[in-house]
Amino acid sequence: MRVRAVDLMLLGTVLLWALNATVTRYVLTHGFQPLAYATIRYAAATLLFWLFTWSRESSFRFARRDVRYIAIAAGMIFVNQICFIYSVDKTSAATVTLFLGTTPIFIGVIASAIGLERMVQSFWAATCVSLVGVAFVASGSGGFSGNVYGDGLAVSAAATWAMYSVAITPLMRRYSPFRISAIVLAAGWVPIAAVGINQTTSQTFRFGVLMWLCFGFAVVGPLFLTNILWFTSISKVGPSRASLFSNMQPAFGVLFALVLLGEHLTRWEILGGALILAAVVLERSRRPAPEPPAD
Repeated sequence: MRVRAVDLMLLGTVLLWALNATVTRYVLTHGFQPLAYATIRYAAATLLFWLFTWSRESSFRFARRDVRYIAIAAGMIFVNQICFIYSVDKTSAATVTLFLGTTPIFIGVIASAIGLERMVQSFWAATCVSLVGVAFVASGSGGFSGNVYGDGLAVSAAATWAMYSVAITPLMRRYSPFRISAIVLAAGWVPIAAVGINQTTSQTFRFGVLMWLCFGFAVVGPLFLTNILWFTSISKVGPSRASLFSNMQPAFGVLFALVLLGEHLTRWEILGGALILAAVVLERSRRPAPEPPAD
């Protein structure tokens, strides 16, 4: 089978996303305070998106009727980032990655709850399988005792990212993904900076080269470059094919954490991760993905 350039773009996107939790775990355990890291990282990513979007579209204009969607999306970005950063701080990167694998299930539940989409029986079966998987991962990682806080935050990170994904659906029909990213990241950064001001002002920056390389990757890779690669790929092959690649993200994420950080998974976490992946595959196969948004 011939490998096309767009396939490499999709694979690169998934690998960058998968490496994010591992890199975040490393920088948090080597000197960066959680909120200081989130504040500075999102500030840098927002600047990149504004420069990129302005060079591409020369406008950030949006209609007044869309303010509420932007506000909701920005609020979800804020909560998601707080949950993600502290979940990685409190538990392992591998465990967080497994919990984040439930995001497509949360998207379906939320879409059904607000009447955006009607779910069939196979979806609810996938949801039940996913919940069992979450329980196995939590019990295997010590979530029912020592890591319950970190595990709960990781599940909340998946849920809030799903809420963000649903909130931007109306915006994706009217604006490019790059304009949405620039506006929502900027709006979501404001409360992150507000709650993180104490850590940011007290943060020392006497880091080695590896730490700064990790920070640069965290800004350019998972936040900036992946958006460009992902939406460019969707415009070429459609969301259905792209979603097949995103199914691999949890597996790659766990692999990176095991190899690069020396983490390990219990047999219950492995079983739970397999159930979550099976649920996501079942959920993705039961319905067509939405059409790509107009640029």
